[in-house]
Amino acid sequence: MRKKLKIGVLISGRGSNLQSLIDATQNPNFPAKIVLVIANVPGVEGIERAKKARIPNKVIDHKDFQGRGPFEDEIHATLVEAGVELVCLAGFMRLLTDGLVNRWLGNMINIHPSLLPSFKGLHTHQRAIDSGVRFSGCTIHFVHPKMDDGPIIAQASVPIHQDDTPDTLAGRVLIEEHKIYPLAVRLIADQKVSIENGKVKIKEEVVQGAALITQDRNAQTL
Repeated sequence: MRKKLKIGVLISGRGSNLQSLIDATQNPNFPAKIVLVIANVPGVEGIERAKKARIPNKVIDHKDFQGRGPFEDEIHATLVEAGVELVCLAGFMRLLTDGLVNRWLGNMINIHPSLLPSFKGLHTHQRAIDSGVRFSGCTIHFVHPKMDDGPIIAQASVPIHQDDTPDTLAGRVLIEEHKIYPLAVRLIADQKVSIENGKVKIKEEVVQGAALITQDRNAQTL
């Protein structure tokens, strides 16, 4: 039996995407396992989710450090000590410096609530509604030093309704986030993903068997 990919999840809040990964990894056939959850905010719900699932967890409060460098050094050391091979940012609300990103380049992924490269940064749902676009969604991508930048692994789209608010749109997008994050982790763990010329290439047999760009509540899993 092939060794499972060891993943570490970084969170800042309730951890709903963390929960989707926990649920996926509880399947014995899933090719990855969570070996560590790190939160930068004490008392968040995501840490309770990790404890309930008996996953090692730690709070590394950014307020306890003098600057980003020491804070990120502690995160890096903790990930390495746990044997983490892939870092998953799941609602981690701290901008990472080039120093940490480059140490995990190609081994760190993020989920963003828009169809990148559109609407990078914050307030994505309000901005999508205000722009008049007809579809929004979410993106899983490898993390590069620039904010919300890096090769795209998977995306899911949802329609924007005329009466949408940021909250109603966010709710529909979140449903898709919970589907495609485990999908992206599975692809990486199964070694189906490579980066060529700055773009993600997925093995042809996988593309034939799964929808990597999905539409409103129709995300498929492998």
